[in-house]
Amino acid sequence: MRERKSAKFNLQEQQQQNGHLSPFKFAKLFDPDASWDKDQLGDVLHWIRQVVALVCGLLWGAIPLVGGIWIILFLVLSSGIVYGYYAVILKVDEEEFGGHAALLQEGLFASFSLFLLAWTLVYSLAHF
Repeated sequence: MRERKSAKFNLQEQQQQNGHLSPFKFAKLFDPDASWDKDQLGDVLHWIRQVVALVCGLLWGAIPLVGGIWIILFLVLSSGIVYGYYAVILKVDEEEFGGHAALLQEGLFASFSLFLLAWTLVYSLAHF
């Protein structure tokens, strides 16, 4: 029995070294005591931004909102949510991850593109 557990542990360790990580636990997303590596935190911040971009793009297009102020509002809202997540909820030391600029930039350009695409499509389809 002990050999089986040891073999299972070795297999998990080998998978982690090969880049295959064990399933992500969603409880870790809100645990300030959890340990994060740079790639994991970057992925989470990236996907938070994508969700915010999609929601804002759909909402802005459906209302309908037009103008540059709404682009600025999206950027401020998106960055504020990301900052609040890593600084307030996770309480990570931003210097370990390259500073505020690196964390706030994570996923920014992809989310901006998604936001503009969703906003333009919904606005055009719903109001023209």
